[in-house]
Amino acid sequence: MDGDALTEAMTIADAPATTREAAAALRARFEGIKVVVVDAFDMRGETPAAAGERRALYFGASDGHCWQVTSDPTQVSGLFLAERS
Repeated sequence: MDGDALTEAMTIADAPATTREAAAALRARFEGIKVVVVDAFDMRGETPAAAGERRALYFGASDGHCWQVTSDPTQVSGLFLAERS
C-alpha cells in the first residue's frame, strides 16, 4: 500500500459515524485488502500506519493463517482499524 492509498484509506476510515461503517467503506474501496475491526486496547504498544482524529489504521500481514502487525507497506494484506483512545 503506497502513501497515496494510505492517505485515502485514513480519510475514508475517519469519515463515518461508526467504526463498523468505516470498515465497510474501506472494504468497498479496497476490495483486495482484508479489514479487521480491533479494540484500541489490543493495539497498545503498536505504532499505527496512519492516525486520524477518530480512528487509527495498522498494516496487517498474513502468512495465510496467522496475522501480525507490520510496518512494511509491501507486506500489507489487511488493515486493522481501531478507534483512537
